Amino acid sequence: MNKTFLLVVCFITCFTVNVFGQARSELNIGLIGVNYEIPVHKDITIAPGASTSLDFDWITLNVKGNYYFDNLFDLTAEAWDVYGGVGAGYAIYSGSGNTSSGFDIGLHVGGRWFWNDKWGVYLELGGASTQGATGGIGVTMKL
Repeated sequence: MNKTFLLVVCFITCFTVNVFGQARSELNIGLIGVNYEIPVHKDITIAPGASTSLDFDWITLNVKGNYYFDNLFDLTAEAWDVYGGVGAGYAIYSGSGNTSSGFDIGLHVGGRWFWNDKWGVYLELGGASTQGATGGIGVTMKL
C-alpha cells in the first residue's frame, strides 16, 4: 500500500511539473528555513519545506499553497512578485521543557524582488508555529 501511494504521488508530481512548466519553480532559502515551490497553475504554487527556530528547539515540516497576485494586480515587471497563501505542517519540539509537538495551520503574505534573472530576495509575514511564527526573510533562486 505504501509503495503504491508513493508511486502515485511521484507520478502526480512529475505530471504537475511537466504540465505547468510555463510557471517557474523556485528554491527559497530563508534565515531559518527552506522550501521548494512547485507550480500547479500560472498563479498557484505548492511549497513543501522545513524550518527551525532561532534557538533550534523546533523543527517544522510544512507545505504552503501560494497564490500570486501578479496577474490580478497587472504587475508587468518580472522583477516583482506579490503573493499570499495558507500553510499547514507539523512542529516537532526537541528542547527541554513542557512544550509538546503538534499540527498547525496559518495564513501568510509576502513579496519578492529579483535583482537579476536568477536571484531575488523575499519577505514574508504570517502566523503559525509551523511556518515560522512571523514569516521569513531570505533569498530566492529560480530553477
